[in-house]
Amino acid sequence: MSNNYNKAYSEILEIIKYLPEEEREKIPEEKIKFFEENCDKNYEFKYDSSKPLEEQEFLRETYAIIIILFRDYFATETQKEKLQEILFLNEEKRQRELREKYNPEKIMAQRVQKPKIEPKESTELIEIKEENVLKKVFKKIVNWIKNLKK
Repeated sequence: MSNNYNKAYSEILEIIKYLPEEEREKIPEEKIKFFEENCDKNYEFKYDSSKPLEEQEFLRETYAIIIILFRDYFATETQKEKLQEILFLNEEKRQRELREKYNPEKIMAQRVQKPKIEPKESTELIEIKEENVLKKVFKKIVNWIKNLKK
C-alpha cells in the first residue's frame, strides 16, 4: 500500500473528528477501523476548522477518499448520478491527454524533426589490417611444428 494512502487515512481520520455526530455515524465503523489500522501513525496533520473543507490542503489521495465517502454515504441519488458523470468526464479527459502525450505518431514525428548532427571532422573508413587471434595462434602452432621438424 502506498505511503501516501497511509497519510491520507490519517488526514481522513482527522477530518472525521470534525464531522457532526449524525454525519459521522453514516460512515460504517469497519471503514473507520480500516483507516485507523492503516493510517501513518507518525504523520501529523492538523485540520484547520477556521477554513471550509474546500480550502484545506490535502493530499491528492485524501481528496479521492473524500469523494468516495461522499458518494457512498452522504450523496443523494441525484448527487451520485452527477458525481458519476463528472468522474466519467474527468477520466475521459485524462485518457485523451494520455493518448495525446504518448501518441506514437507524434513521438516519431518529433524524432524525425530533430536535426541530424553532422560530424566536425572527416570520418573516412580506414582499413585496419589486424589478424584474427585464432589465425595468430594457428600460425604460431604451425611455426612450432616447422621448428620441431628441423
